[in-house]
Amino acid sequence: MTAREETAASRVADNTLDPLFSRLRRFPDVEAANLQAWDATDRLLLDTAAELRSAGRLASGGRIAVVGDRYGALTLGMLALGWQPATESGPVRVHEDLITGERALRNNAAAAGFTDGFEQLPLDAAVDGAELVLLQLPRSLAELEEIADAVARHAAPGVVLLAGGRVKHMSLGMNAMLERFFGEVQPQLARQKSRVLLARAPKVVDGASRFPLTERNAELDLTVCARGAVFAGTGLDIGTRFLLDFLPDLPTAAHAVDLGCGTGILAALYARSHPQARVTATDRSAAAVESAAATARANGLDGQIDVLQDDAMSTLPDACAELVLLNPPFHLGAAVHSGAGIKLIEAAARVLVPGGELWTVFNSHLRYRTALERLVGPTREVGRNPKFTVTASVRRPLP
Repeated sequence: MTAREETAASRVADNTLDPLFSRLRRFPDVEAANLQAWDATDRLLLDTAAELRSAGRLASGGRIAVVGDRYGALTLGMLALGWQPATESGPVRVHEDLITGERALRNNAAAAGFTDGFEQLPLDAAVDGAELVLLQLPRSLAELEEIADAVARHAAPGVVLLAGGRVKHMSLGMNAMLERFFGEVQPQLARQKSRVLLARAPKVVDGASRFPLTERNAELDLTVCARGAVFAGTGLDIGTRFLLDFLPDLPTAAHAVDLGCGTGILAALYARSHPQARVTATDRSAAAVESAAATARANGLDGQIDVLQDDAMSTLPDACAELVLLNPPFHLGAAVHSGAGIKLIEAAARVLVPGGELWTVFNSHLRYRTALERLVGPTREVGRNPKFTVTASVRRPLP
């Protein structure tokens, strides 16, 4: 392709993608003026795929998979640029860990007029037989390991994996991780503070996948299971650790909810200490609920704990729980933002019965107490250390 042809192709892509990206929304995820539904990495991944195809380095018509498409920019960008595979290859296969991302993609597709052309699937099924995989690099090396392992096991032998990220969030460890599973890993030139790693020639992977990881926590006398995408892995994050100091003080509930359950440690320990309680472990992450389910099974608590992938308990009825346990996130992607925590506090207020309690642990600098008082009800500080605060909020009577 000549320089003139590249310029013309880039102009066509600009005219196609710019209007599409400008219409993308994050909904039902948190939306704010400083948060957007796409980034420069999405654009770089799409441009890199197009350049490889134009140069004859990618087979056309092969099966395509997209992994980690946060709100649909990659999937819809591929479709808008005419990447929909031949009929025999089927639609673009998409794997997103977060249910908010799945729903945002469907919402954005409907708004953009893409009624078909993609299919949302679990990771292994999404990459099965794929000849091209586009990946928004995860922050966690464990999550990257699980994805790379799946691509090496299930994708076509000639697969090309394009893994992109913001340069400031990338590390040499990511290159090394990809090199464990691919014979060739080539960093591409950075652009607009993003970079793509091109991986090909998948290696033969012996034995079963090591995920979910399983580890016995002697301190808690609990077996913890974790998929690669789960925060803290099989470990115990320091916020949850501090909340557990107050486990003996938690009220007895017929129905308790571990909201944002992660690996299900809170759900498991509450269930074990309150054998008459029904516990729901819920998270927007598929990896989290799979991990929580595995943790419950590993500790003989699966008959007492229900797991639910949901967006802020949207499918639970009003006033259905006497207790909610919450360790809210303070990041939305790479941005420090309290919006996700506020959304979960509002949800807890809805599902609590009058007089029910929300026990929350949070980074003290976020000052959630005002929101807890306003959205739930009278709130008392139960404990504080140099980093975290634990509060108990009583659901005020419904109007």
